[in-house]
Amino acid sequence: MKSWLKTIIQTIKVFVLFTGCTILFYYGIMWLNEEYQDYHRYDEPEGAAVKVSTSGNIDRSSSWLDRLILFYLNGE
Repeated sequence: MKSWLKTIIQTIKVFVLFTGCTILFYYGIMWLNEEYQDYHRYDEPEGAAVKVSTSGNIDRSSSWLDRLILFYLNGE
């Protein structure tokens, strides 16, 4: 009889620990969601920002193979 009682108490302990960790994880995820919900990643930069992309000035004479080789050589 004591063996059954110990097994039931151990099962309840594991269940309470699992439930507590699950609730803690859930509220941690909810806190992160609220923290970054109003974070605007794609706003215009302020200050003396410089545009780095040259997507408008692509040399049309280069073939797709040349661009692929350049891609592999740069490792990007």
